[in-house]
Amino acid sequence: MMDRRRFLHGAGMAGAFALAPGVGRGATLGACASPAPIRATPDRLFRVTVCLRPFRAVGPRIEVEQVGAKRVVHNYGHGGSGWSLCWGSAQLAVGLAMADGARDIAVIGAGALGLSSALTAQRAGANVTIYAREQFPDVRSARATGTWSPDSRVAMKGMVDGGFADRWEAMARASFSNFQSYLGLPGDPVEWTDRYILSDSAPGSPQVASPVETRSDQFLRLDHRLHDITPRSVEMPPGSHPFRPAFVRRNSSLTFNVADLAHQLMTDFRIAGGTVVPMTFHAPNDLSRLKQKVVINCTGYGARALWRDESIVPVRGQIAWLIPQAGVTYGAYYGTLSMLARRDGIVVQEVGQDDWFGYGDANEEPDRAAAEASVRQLAQFWPT
Repeated sequence: MMDRRRFLHGAGMAGAFALAPGVGRGATLGACASPAPIRATPDRLFRVTVCLRPFRAVGPRIEVEQVGAKRVVHNYGHGGSGWSLCWGSAQLAVGLAMADGARDIAVIGAGALGLSSALTAQRAGANVTIYAREQFPDVRSARATGTWSPDSRVAMKGMVDGGFADRWEAMARASFSNFQSYLGLPGDPVEWTDRYILSDSAPGSPQVASPVETRSDQFLRLDHRLHDITPRSVEMPPGSHPFRPAFVRRNSSLTFNVADLAHQLMTDFRIAGGTVVPMTFHAPNDLSRLKQKVVINCTGYGARALWRDESIVPVRGQIAWLIPQAGVTYGAYYGTLSMLARRDGIVVQEVGQDDWFGYGDANEEPDRAAAEASVRQLAQFWPT
């Protein structure tokens, strides 16, 4: 796990190369194979997608609201951590939903939070129906980056209650544990892959924090709570990697091959007797159409309109998708660009200098020219 923007902004590169406890400056990768270069040319660009992440300064909304005769459990607003926190968040939401003994549960939304909540409720003995306007691959969760990032834009400093950090840690650990059960399955829905952090600055170079970096520090950072399950990074000695920048570190993280993962989750849900009913909700009163008395609301960014929740701020993220390369599964970060080579596509994404990039931007129209520019920028990761 890593916070990308701690590595990406030039003023933060010294921190990126700070050695993890127990790792000496002479640490190497041993027999690890050198990563193959990506064929980064615009002709391999097969689609461009945009995802609006639902950020709430106070963190995800996981609480009960009574709407007429319906008991509604909200489960939305996870920012850039929806996939990473989905199982732990589902455990909290399902616990609230079934607290009074309910065994017939409705779930609104079929994205990462909706599917994980539905499966968690099934495993607790409930009969579950998903009601959703869209399913994969049309939900916003299908356009996620696909990396384990449980504290990516999850909340703001000073805006959360005193117990938030403990709840976040419990959610993150529960999700991390649950995702281990998907390792090694056909299609590799979840797998461990390498991450390379590239820099033109030498480790330990003196740097001065920029105004941009200071502003980014307003976002809550909690990854230090997971050091015991986080693989440590190591320096790559000169000549051991194919990248153009001179200074490179490697660590490993979970990758979600979202197409395979979503298919696996939906298959598991249906095998367990779950059904999906196409339905559009325009206002909370529309819940009266449902036969179930208990509803778990997993509408993500859609909750802003459906529940008139203006605490949700859109954070725009665009992905340029390159054709997958056989045997190539790793991520790399350099400058303001990230790349993650997944089984279902190579994700190329402009991430800006800090977490404010895309903040407040609700434009979901793809920008093809910007996507092609990102691909050309990716080509600079390797020598010409």
